[in-house]
Amino acid sequence: VQLVESGGGLVQPGGSLRLSCAASGFTFRTSAMSWYRQAPGKERELVATIGSISSGTYYADSVKGRFTISRDNDKNTVYLQMNSLKPEDTAVYYCKVRFKDYWGQGTQVTVSS
Repeated sequence: VQLVESGGGLVQPGGSLRLSCAASGFTFRTSAMSWYRQAPGKERELVATIGSISSGTYYADSVKGRFTISRDNDKNTVYLQMNSLKPEDTAVYYCKVRFKDYWGQGTQVTVSS
């Protein structure tokens, strides 16, 4: 199993980023996927989840209305569109296969002026 995140970087408050997670080594199209994040000194937290056929999504209250999770089953990729970014969104973002202990290596997102 391999999960490779990309798209992180440095962005100013109010800006946007789109994270991608390319998956391989398992049946992606039947797997629900999640994005987590971990800020310095804090526990890892669930940000968003999407069902296997995009049938349902979940968002943490802190990102609701600003972040959008989506997936492309033909490309075995899950995305996290992040808009109206705030300094408190600064963290390492990880994708994960829901109900499995499969994690990516993470991508750093820093929101700062």
